[in-house]
This record gives sequence, structure tokens and C-alpha cells, in this order.
Amino acid sequence: MLTRREAVLAAPAVAAGGGGKRMELCLHQTTSAAAGYRQSLEGYAKAGIRLVEVIPPRVEEFARKEGMAAARRLLSDLGLRAVSSGGVRGLAEPHEGRAKALEELKARAPMIAEMGVDRMVCPCGTTGKFTLDDYRRGADNLREAGEIVKPYGITAMLEFMRGSTFAGTLETALELTRQAAHPNVRPMFDFYHFWAGLSRLEDLELIRPGEIHHVHFQGVPKMPRELLDNGTREMPGDGVSPLVPILRALRRKGYGGPLSVELFYPRLQQADPYQVAMEIRRKAEPILRRAGVA
Repeated sequence: MLTRREAVLAAPAVAAGGGGKRMELCLHQTTSAAAGYRQSLEGYAKAGIRLVEVIPPRVEEFARKEGMAAARRLLSDLGLRAVSSGGVRGLAEPHEGRAKALEELKARAPMIAEMGVDRMVCPCGTTGKFTLDDYRRGADNLREAGEIVKPYGITAMLEFMRGSTFAGTLETALELTRQAAHPNVRPMFDFYHFWAGLSRLEDLELIRPGEIHHVHFQGVPKMPRELLDNGTREMPGDGVSPLVPILRALRRKGYGGPLSVELFYPRLQQADPYQVAMEIRRKAEPILRRAGVA
């Protein structure tokens, strides 16, 4: 008899779920952090990428010189669609700086909405100490964040992070967002934080159909997990993560949408965005085809 872990690994791409929706590569502007707003987008478009995840500092930097209308127009002129945005940290966990995080959220939401983006990533990267009562407060905190972004038609997506002492696993992120029970608060999934952290492969079966709202797509390098940090992320196709089984599991759970590649290595962030995007396509697209999700 197969174990749950073996069943997840063995499940075929044609299993029920997904509703026929295809997943598509998306480039996160963090991957080309040194290039700036225009240069990164031009490089991605030249490489045939159509979906991007923008980061507010780059948008703001560009808009200060040329205006928000020009920032939107550049996307349109290049045939790109901004499907997500970086957001605000520290919205879920109770901490002294949360009031400041809420003010940041209030300031950032209108700008993101003006870009035509309807979702933002809200990472939980804390290293503080917490109690069970703090998790009840965490659900309330997420609900409050949902109310702030609701008028702008934005969904705040909780990102569990490897090493977080509050939301460091898929299971915890699912529970927190379910307890928040707010239409503008959803969980997202990050391949790196999932495989490099404390989550288990069988935790994918905890996902309810249609529950995952957005995905970050990377590999984990072959090295002791004790040496991993937030920046040690590989292009999809490099590293040791079982990308195909995870993609198939997400498909069975109804996910069909962007796979946003977010990388932090300086050699990539400082490289030509076109060359980086082409390398990502060359390595990642065969994986999507093998998983049956493209």
C-alpha cells in the first residue's frame, strides 16, 4: 500500500482538479532588482514573458520621474500584465511595529490598485516568540488587513516563510487564513519556503480546492538545509525540489495561474534581464510540460 507521501509523488498530472486552467511562467522583478522598472520589463517582454510580479519600490522610483500613467502604459506597450505585487510584512503576527505596517498597507494599496493589480504578497518573516493566543490575534489581524485592502479590490495573500516563528509552514498559513475568514485574505504558496522549510509533502493534501491564490516558483539548492537562507533559491529546474509532483498536486487542488519566479542571487539580479528570463524559460518550461500544467 502506498504511503501518503508516495501517493502524492505518484499522482499523475491528469488527476481531477485544475479545471483545465494552465499555469504560466511569470517573472518577479526582484529577480532583476538592479535593472530598474523599465529595463527589467523590457528584458522580460523581449524573452517572451507575458506575466510579471511588480515590486513597489521599482514602481515608485519610475513613477516619481514619469508618473503612474506611464508605468501602466509601459506594461501595456510591452504586452505585459502585472498579476501581483510585493506587499507589506508584519500584518499577521502581533508585534510592536504592526501599527506602522498597517499604515504602510494603507499607503501601498491605492498605488497597487492604480497599477491594475488585484493581489499583494504579505510575507511573515518574523523571528519573535509567540503563544497560542497570538494565533487567535493573528486571524483577527489578517481580517483587519483584509478590510483595509477590500475597497481597492485587492487580496492580501499571506506568505509563509521558511524560518518564520509564526507562519513558517503551509499548514499554519492555511489555518490562519481560514480562521480569518475574509474574502480579501487568501494563502499563497512558495516552492522555496515549502521545500526548504518544515512543511511536508503530504501537507499539499490539506489544501482545499481553489484555496491557493498565487504561487512563487523556485528550486532549493543541494546543500545542507542548515546553510539555506532567504536568498539561496535556484531557477526552476536546478536544485533538488520535486517540482513536477508539487505542480501536479497544486493542479489537482485547482490552481491554474501564474508561477512567479523570484530569485535573489546577485549574479542574476545584476545580469541582463533578457538573458536571465531566457535561461529561466529554457529550464522551467520543460518542467511545466512534464507536469502537464502548461
